[in-house]
Amino acid sequence: MFDQPPFWMYFVGFLLLLGPLVTVHELGHYLVGRWLGVKADAFSVGFGSELIGRTDKHGTRWRISALPLGGYVQFRGDMNPASIPDPDAPPLQANDGNFQSAALWRRALIVAAGPVTNLVVAIGIFAAFFVIYGNPVIEGAEDSRTIGQFAEESVARDAGMQLGDTIVAIDGEAIEDFEEIRLEVALHPDRPMVMTVDRNGDEIDIPLTTARLEETDSFGNVSVIGRIGVGPDGGRYVFEEVGVLESIPLAAQRCWEITGMMVTGIKQIFTGQRSIKELGGPVKIAKFSGEQMSLGLVPFVTLCALISLNLAFINFLPIPALDGGHLAFYAVEAIRRKPAGPQTTEWAYRTGISLVLIFMVVVTWNDVVSLLPFGS
Repeated sequence: MFDQPPFWMYFVGFLLLLGPLVTVHELGHYLVGRWLGVKADAFSVGFGSELIGRTDKHGTRWRISALPLGGYVQFRGDMNPASIPDPDAPPLQANDGNFQSAALWRRALIVAAGPVTNLVVAIGIFAAFFVIYGNPVIEGAEDSRTIGQFAEESVARDAGMQLGDTIVAIDGEAIEDFEEIRLEVALHPDRPMVMTVDRNGDEIDIPLTTARLEETDSFGNVSVIGRIGVGPDGGRYVFEEVGVLESIPLAAQRCWEITGMMVTGIKQIFTGQRSIKELGGPVKIAKFSGEQMSLGLVPFVTLCALISLNLAFINFLPIPALDGGHLAFYAVEAIRRKPAGPQTTEWAYRTGISLVLIFMVVVTWNDVVSLLPFGS
């Protein structure tokens, strides 16, 4: 029997997770726009009909709306929050605060500011964790890559590895420590690999296929990972103290590693190594947020960092209707010295919106069938 938090935790966790992260994303757009002289007609916390609001001295309508699932900013001259030009807007004038008349580099910075803000939030959370708890490292091992133990079922031992072998490379890529071995193997279940080991000064290539292992947590969530069944020789994980300045590059490196894992996961789905059923949408986010909230503040804030990083990654994808799509059009405009044609732009946005809608249908369907009594 799995432990499940009360239903209200899913709802509250989802609101506390996604609402602030999307709002912060939009606030990044707004603040950089203001800094660069572009005016905003509206900034909404939530979507739908306005509950309360006020107009500031700059002409921006600040509102709280009925559906608290994020928010949006609508700049002057835009037809909607997607930054599509308003055909009924007055003729563009230089320095009129209109988004569409702003210089190309200004528009690019404003659009990039949203996902960059999400990235900064993720780095900030991980950096804070490093400062508070330290950086986990293996202490007491002369070389953590040296094999000191085998699991009861070990494809590494079956392939010919021996105690005392030091794994120096995987598929020709040098390995620095045991954590790098663990991550590389975990990301690639049921995949042929060539492990290069140092045995008494001789380098030996040992081919093997990683084991495919399904792990189930206390909430019944199943994750598929790779294993070869080895452990380091001696040593133990300890938390090394980290200074404030040192924590920032460490956090940035952690975000880079997680992003690499995202890219690898997407590649594996496209190549059939992983099932598309592993993709999740709003329902699954609500489920995870409630579960992590039930575990305490640290797990929940960690999930916030991961979702914020996901928002940054997704929004940088060059898909029309997303921030990355706008940036792609701006790159075309910079090369051509003029914007893309209106028909090209229209069809690109239609295609982009269609892709986003198809993706949402797929992940929502995955969410629904993964829940009892349909899922397993």
